[in-house]
Amino acid sequence: MSRKLTGLPALLLALCVLMLTAPAASASAVPAPDTATGTVLDQTGEPLPGASVMVVGTTLGGSTDIDGNFSIAGVKQGATIRVSFVGCKPADVKWEGQHLNVTLQDDGQTLDEVVVVGFGQQKKVNLTGAVSTVTGKEIAARPVNSVADALQGMAAGLDVLGAGAGGQLNATRNMNIRGAGTIGSGSSVTPLVLIDGMEGDLNDLNPDDVETISILKDAAASSIYGSRAAGGVILVKTKSGKEGKITVNYSDSFRWSRINDYPDMAPSWTWANVFNQASIAAGGGELIPAYKIDQMKQAVTDPTIPQLMTNANGTDWSFWNFGDLTSVGNTNWIDEHFGKTPFSQEHNISVTGGNEKYDFYFSGNLLSREGILVHGDDNSQRYTVNAKINVHLTPWLTFGYSNRWVRRQYDAPSALTASTWQNVMRYWPNIPTHDPNGNPTLFSYIDAFENGGRYTTYKDQTDQQFSFRINPIEGLNINGEFNYRNWSNHDKRYYLQTGYYGPQGNYIENNPNDWPAGSPIGSRVYNYSQKGNYFNPNIYADYSHTFNKVHNFKIMAGFQSEWNHYEDFDAQNTGIMSGLPFLDTTSGDNKTLGGYSATWATAGWFGRLNYDLDGRYLVEGNIRYDGSSRFRAGKRWSWSPSFSLGWNIAREAFWENLTTVCNTLKLRYSWGKLGNQNTNSWYPTYPSMGYYPDSSGWLVGGKKPTYATAPGLISTSLTWEKNRTWDIGIDWGLFNNRLTGTADYYNRRTIDMVGPGEKLPGVLGASVPNVNNLSMTSKGWELTISWRDRIGDFSYGITANLYDHTTTIDEYPNENKALSTAYWPGKKLGEIWGFRTEGLAKTDEEMQQHFAKMEEAYKLAHDGQAPTYNNPQYILGTGWQAGDVMYKDIDGDGVISQGEFTADNSGDYVVIGNTTPRYCFGLNLDAQWKGFDVKVFFQGIGKRDYWVGNGNAMFFGASGISLWQALVFEPHLDYFRPADTTDPLGPNVNAYYPRVNQGGPNNTFSNDRYLQNAAYCRLKNVTIGYTLPQNLTRRFYVERLRVYVSGENLANITNFSKMGDPELIEAYNEYGAGFGKIYPLSRTFSCGLNVTF
Repeated sequence: MSRKLTGLPALLLALCVLMLTAPAASASAVPAPDTATGTVLDQTGEPLPGASVMVVGTTLGGSTDIDGNFSIAGVKQGATIRVSFVGCKPADVKWEGQHLNVTLQDDGQTLDEVVVVGFGQQKKVNLTGAVSTVTGKEIAARPVNSVADALQGMAAGLDVLGAGAGGQLNATRNMNIRGAGTIGSGSSVTPLVLIDGMEGDLNDLNPDDVETISILKDAAASSIYGSRAAGGVILVKTKSGKEGKITVNYSDSFRWSRINDYPDMAPSWTWANVFNQASIAAGGGELIPAYKIDQMKQAVTDPTIPQLMTNANGTDWSFWNFGDLTSVGNTNWIDEHFGKTPFSQEHNISVTGGNEKYDFYFSGNLLSREGILVHGDDNSQRYTVNAKINVHLTPWLTFGYSNRWVRRQYDAPSALTASTWQNVMRYWPNIPTHDPNGNPTLFSYIDAFENGGRYTTYKDQTDQQFSFRINPIEGLNINGEFNYRNWSNHDKRYYLQTGYYGPQGNYIENNPNDWPAGSPIGSRVYNYSQKGNYFNPNIYADYSHTFNKVHNFKIMAGFQSEWNHYEDFDAQNTGIMSGLPFLDTTSGDNKTLGGYSATWATAGWFGRLNYDLDGRYLVEGNIRYDGSSRFRAGKRWSWSPSFSLGWNIAREAFWENLTTVCNTLKLRYSWGKLGNQNTNSWYPTYPSMGYYPDSSGWLVGGKKPTYATAPGLISTSLTWEKNRTWDIGIDWGLFNNRLTGTADYYNRRTIDMVGPGEKLPGVLGASVPNVNNLSMTSKGWELTISWRDRIGDFSYGITANLYDHTTTIDEYPNENKALSTAYWPGKKLGEIWGFRTEGLAKTDEEMQQHFAKMEEAYKLAHDGQAPTYNNPQYILGTGWQAGDVMYKDIDGDGVISQGEFTADNSGDYVVIGNTTPRYCFGLNLDAQWKGFDVKVFFQGIGKRDYWVGNGNAMFFGASGISLWQALVFEPHLDYFRPADTTDPLGPNVNAYYPRVNQGGPNNTFSNDRYLQNAAYCRLKNVTIGYTLPQNLTRRFYVERLRVYVSGENLANITNFSKMGDPELIEAYNEYGAGFGKIYPLSRTFSCGLNVTF
């Protein structure tokens, strides 16, 4: 088939948001003497339209027309003309005035492209496992804070979820491969991250150092790592030196951020009206007089109106009072505390070079970030130094050494904790930030942030790697590696006494909301230090040989062990003297000391066999035998076998005539078994006794006595969790690999998960120990498609990935399927249970009609017997009226109930959603033209549900929320108000939220009306760059100079509540005070340059 079918350019140009048109060189019937002409053909002799034709060392160039012809004016004789086309090897020809005929050969790079796999690498075309790859070029394409951030949305099957602490500067993202790996009690499954073969942390890595990343997703690809690979493996290969002249690269990035579209707090006079309405609905009267509400409006422009009242006797300020003592300020506490535009910067420098005897790579990185706090300051820094050298001692012996050093540090006010967000969000806007004398008010957190002490963390880590590679005979490679890490963590948190000034100028010591918890008065300092060592020797050898030119064999075998040890120490005391926050400058009697040490070790033998018949039929088998110190003898060792098969259909003789259309087509199948040794306790089969010196809650002789607690029951037979995975996949490449893709379907069954044992009689007097008795099954599919093409000087590409997975519990000790227990057989992981609704009652009559309909259903279900309840929704409260939720009677028994509260008998309480991320996707668009480059990246989740939590004030505002927890933001104003309302905001019978009320019936219990659609599509990044012409930059000794501007988190398409961010669901669940009360993500704009000398 002719390559005239270039395909899809118009659509892709529109998606890339490019307004550039690629000019085609015009052909001339009678070319001028300085006009170079020619014809470009492919290796089958057909014309190549759209091939790029450039005069080397100049800006002259063009592209071939529909018949493969080109014409370029102004060319000097003897010039070199470079012809290139996607999927073909470029060709350089010298023009001496003649008509050129150029034939481009297919690029065999796709066939020769290698992928990093466990203890080696393989040609991508021969790969039989499920592996995704991300290049260092893709990682470096956008300015990000970490490699983990850069991986989000880049690989099908890799979930890079919101950080546990939201957008906080020390937050790190959660990751999993193909969904949750366990629900075990006391166990965890996370991807094993290996950096140049050594376990590491993506957050410690300089993104600019990455060369390639391979994500090993199925058991066949991962089993070579055995006990550590139950959650898949992320293999990072960092850059190395290259033979050639010494090259120096420098890049920088300067960034400015603002928090993402956070809703505004309602002005104080609106807040006051809402609080009055909520109080009246609860049977109370107006809390805030009308004249006070008027003063709130007037005080915005009239500074003579006192905003803060004193109490009745004038000895203190009136912060939380109503009536005549109500304050009349107007403070947006979000802007007050989190409205800063922080500045961040990053700098990278690297030096690389080498010759036939050695090669080297050195790099350094600095990332300095500021946070969004207006009062006080939060900041973080990351420093990295990377050095790699390889020395070819003899033709058969190579020595390698690398050293990676990283320091991560974080500094913030001690008052910036999870409860901070809870308190700031619910602070009343009528309280001013400062009193009439200019001092910060109580509970404003201003003094706490600025003067209340600091929290600092430091992490120093050095990784050293020594390696020998011996090639004694052709085909045999012997590798010896020794990896060593030493690291230390240091945390320091100190609290200084804060307070406020009273009306008479007297200083009153008082920390806001008993911050730190339980300590309204006083100061203290806490220090924590941890130091550890990690040893990891690996030795392995591989031998490859080809028989009769078609039978290709490769065998590999080796040994690996790990030893990890750490010790920690912590100390605390109260009474900081003279503002010096050190342990030896404290005077309190509340000293506490602690310390701990722990060690774990693994050992494993492994092997792999590869065979292919002329690249058509592929077979791979892996085996690993692992032992872990975490389990007792007899339960310590585990086998991890796997195999995979592949068929390169495009290599078959019958496919030869189709290769011009489909040049790659491969089917894959794999099966494997893995073990998981990642117990939360390093000694899960040994009982531990609690020992608490000087810690009792009573005094004996004026001192707190020491006490101990009896150890809990344990199971000495605890052993590995295991999973078995099968995977079927297909890889393809069309139109000379311009259109490529891969698709997979998999099934993973996890068995012997650690969970609660069978229930024992209560007379035992202890909790039953955990045992290996749980199982679950995960299923999913993945799809990745990429298109790349060139039209003259214009090249463009689009890469999209889409994937989905679900998990079902198979075995769990909950035979009755009680909903009071987290799991039961048949449950889908992530299920959300609640009631279905029929909307809000717009009138009292509508609510009574709803009740009457259920009462009739009750009579039908009970042989005509009248109901004995006061209302059919009685389990959720009384006093139902207009503006309340009408719950749906699903089972038709005339009453809203939860049945027996089991999965099989739950009444009207049913599954209303699922919080598992479904149909996750990433979309990468890029284009280049005459030095300009544009990259656009979208990322999102196609289906996900989220329940904010029963009675969550951040979501429901003042609807059914108590006085001291209620809050009012602009979105909360869409609450129900009847047609005849006296509410100053006017009627709102088609409201989203129920009526405001400081109590009343439960409109906020889990239900489908307020279930959130957490699907989203976020414009993650747009980057526009320009690379200056080389003939210009070389005048000042620069090989390459690129400048760029970039934007991160630019837009979000979602139906999620404006009070939160769907990307932060994990943070809401795991950290902080719940939905919406977390350090937000930021929109970031940056600029920078990349220079190569």
